[in-house]
Amino acid sequence: MTEKINLLDYDRVGLESYFLKIGEKSFRAHQLLKWIYQHGATDVESMTNISNDLRTSLKEITMIKLPEIVSEKKSKDGTRKWLIKVDEKNFIETVFIPENNRGTLCISSQVGCALDCKFCSTAKQGFSRNLKTSEIIGQVWLANNVLGNFKNKKRIITNIVFMGMGEPLLNYDNVLKSINLMTDDYTFGLSKRRITVSTSGIIPGIDRLKKDNKVSLAISLHASNDELRNTIVPINRSYPLVDLLSACKRYTEGKNDDPITIEYVMLRDINDSLKDAHNLAKCLNGIPSKVNLIPFNKFPDTHFSNSNYGTINAFRDVLIKSGIFTITRKTRGDDIDAACGQLVGKFIAKSAKHQKITVGLTQC
Repeated sequence: MTEKINLLDYDRVGLESYFLKIGEKSFRAHQLLKWIYQHGATDVESMTNISNDLRTSLKEITMIKLPEIVSEKKSKDGTRKWLIKVDEKNFIETVFIPENNRGTLCISSQVGCALDCKFCSTAKQGFSRNLKTSEIIGQVWLANNVLGNFKNKKRIITNIVFMGMGEPLLNYDNVLKSINLMTDDYTFGLSKRRITVSTSGIIPGIDRLKKDNKVSLAISLHASNDELRNTIVPINRSYPLVDLLSACKRYTEGKNDDPITIEYVMLRDINDSLKDAHNLAKCLNGIPSKVNLIPFNKFPDTHFSNSNYGTINAFRDVLIKSGIFTITRKTRGDDIDAACGQLVGKFIAKSAKHQKITVGLTQC
């Protein structure tokens, strides 16, 4: 018996092609997308504007399979974190951060990460596998469902950031299809400017993304010279700073009103000197950019520590005086281990150790 296809693995173009392949009109894809992503339908039987015969056929050859929320934690600051099961051995996490005028959903693109950034907790876990399109867009669907968006028809999630587990541009095809779904008017209809892909510097992916679906871009930089970046962000050995910064310039060509976000984790006595700040300002000269200084959150067995706030403020002031918009990212959700670089639910750590379950780690 042929395995059923998961309808969540298709963007609009893919679904249109699929319906044509089975002898149906392409507009059936539009109906199905609206049912799944605007009404929250999880089975074709509820799709009343689709004929009985087609619904019967779709039930036999397709499915709507979502990942599963295992647990939820709520922070005193309103942040919510979901531990999500994607298969029998692998878990990821998704974090929702509410603010006065926006709601940001931080999602994962891989189980684990292969880039081995030295200050990153996910790196200690290693890499398991890429997430499927259904497992990426499924995080968005689940969050919308839990937050009541389908029921209340009110947009609570206004922004989506690929800043959870994994390197998005190493899972390019599935990430692109999920972005296509997020921005489609038949689904969530988000503006490209409200979706941010964060990368450690995969230059071929940056160039492809500009061509395929130019959303907002964030670069996990963390160092202003190759010697240091080679050590703490090893992918720099393949894509050194001069090439990465050139890719950033290419990405912003023709769209200077949408700067690249530069993410910079502040590591005490590693990358936080005034010299580092001046070097960073020189690196960013000529690149439309804004800088997020990120206080480092400790995790077990790390030898790094966070810069004190006096040092962070002095670093920030150098960048601001150089004409670079710079903010210090506010730590959110640290009481539920949902802040940047913290472990997922501690309650499963013991179980994971004995059952060889892969546990997700957030980086947003």
